[in-house]
Amino acid sequence: MRFYSLNKQSPDVDFKEATIRGQAPDKGLYFPEAIPVIEPSFFNNIEQYSNEEIAFRIIEPYVAGTMPGSELRRIVAETINFPVPLVPVQEDIYSLELFHGPTLAFKDVGARFMSRCLGYFARERKDKVVVLVATSGDTGGAVAHGFYDVPGVEVVILYPSGKVSSVQEKQLTTLGKNIHALEVQGSFDDCQQLVKEAFTDQSLTSKIFLTSANSINVARWLPQQFYYAFAWKQWQHKDKPPVVCVPSGNFGNICAGLLAHRSGLPVKHFIAACNANDVVTQYLEDGQYQPKKAVPTLSNAMDVGNPSNFVRVLELFHQEFGALKNVLSSYSITDEETKATIRSVYQKYHYLTDPHGAVGFLALQRYLAQHPGEKGMFLETAHPVKFYDVVEPVIGEAVPLPQVVQAMMVLNKESKVIPAQYEALRSYLHSRY
Repeated sequence: MRFYSLNKQSPDVDFKEATIRGQAPDKGLYFPEAIPVIEPSFFNNIEQYSNEEIAFRIIEPYVAGTMPGSELRRIVAETINFPVPLVPVQEDIYSLELFHGPTLAFKDVGARFMSRCLGYFARERKDKVVVLVATSGDTGGAVAHGFYDVPGVEVVILYPSGKVSSVQEKQLTTLGKNIHALEVQGSFDDCQQLVKEAFTDQSLTSKIFLTSANSINVARWLPQQFYYAFAWKQWQHKDKPPVVCVPSGNFGNICAGLLAHRSGLPVKHFIAACNANDVVTQYLEDGQYQPKKAVPTLSNAMDVGNPSNFVRVLELFHQEFGALKNVLSSYSITDEETKATIRSVYQKYHYLTDPHGAVGFLALQRYLAQHPGEKGMFLETAHPVKFYDVVEPVIGEAVPLPQVVQAMMVLNKESKVIPAQYEALRSYLHSRY
C-alpha cells in the first residue's frame, strides 16, 4: 500500500515512511492510495474470529511489505490486550466502552499500535526519533504511556495550560524518562499550530528527526478502525446495522469509522457529536467550512476549532458534499445539556458517562427521535474518573478511583511552561536535541 499527500506536492510513500514522517513534506496528511475492500462474508461471520484476527485482517493491507506478518500480529495483539465491551444503556442505545486500556481512553488503541510500529522501525535508525505531539486531553496520556521507555524514541507533549483535567495532566506529566511535557499558555489550537510550525522548520528538521503521534499520523489513525469492527461483532441486531455516534474533536476517530465502513463494515449512519466547537456541524448545514477559534468546554478533548482530520473525511467522499451528507450527520451540544445528560442517564439508567460520552448520547438520542425504529451506539471515549471534577458535582457522588489512577495522583507533576510562541518551542527542542 502506498500513501499520498492530500496536498499532492510530495512523493508517495509506504506505511513505514508515512509513520516515521507523520506529515508529508508539503504539509499534507497522508492518505491510502486505495481503500481495501473486505469480503462481506468476513463481516457476516465476524463472531467466528478472534479480536486479534479481526484487527490483523483490517490493518494488514495498509502495512504489508513494511514488516513481517508475524511482527504485525505481535503488535496487534499487544495493542488490543484489553476488553472493548458494548454495553446496553436503554432499549435502543448502547455504549461502546473504549476506556478499559491503560490510560482509560480510546486513544490507547492508536497510541499503542503506533508506538510499537515506530519502535520497530526505529531499530534501523542510528539517530533518535523525536515524537512531537499536541494534546487537548487524552492523546497526551495515551502517547506518553504507549511510548514510555521505548528505545530510540523521545516524546515531547504540548498541552494547553489549565485546559485539561487534573487526571489527564497527571497522566502526561508524571512518567519521566523519555517523556517530556510542555505546558503551553494558550489553547489546543495554539499547541497544534506550534507542532505544525516545527514540522515545516527546515533548520530544525535538518538536525532533529521529528515525527507526530497525533491522529494525523497514519499509524495512530488507521488502527482506530478496530473497535468499530469489535462493536459489530457484539451487535445483537445483525439485520439492522447500527447508527454510530462519535464524540468528535480532531475528527480522526470518526474518520477511522467512516474508513472501516468504506471497507465493508455494516453501519446505517454516522453522527459527529460536537460541543460548542461546531465547525463541522455548521458545515453540514450550509456547505461552508469556516474554522473558528476554539472555545473551552466541559468536554475539553473536543475543543478543536480547525479539525485536522476533516480533510481526510472529505477525501473519503471525493469532496462531494451530497455523498458525505448521506452518511454523516452532526449535532452541537452545550455544556448545560452535557451536564443534564450526565445526570439524567445516571438517574434513569444507572449508567455513568463522561462529558464526551454524554455529548455522544444526547446527539444519538436526538437522531433516533427523528428516525424511529433505528438503534445505535455512542462511543464512551474516556472513563468518567478522568473528569471527576465535572461529573461528581453533577451526580452528587464520588466517582470511584481505579487503582491505576490512585497510584498516579500522588506523583509529582513535571512540566515546563512555555508561551504560545514558536520560538519558545524551537529553543526548547534545539537545547535538548
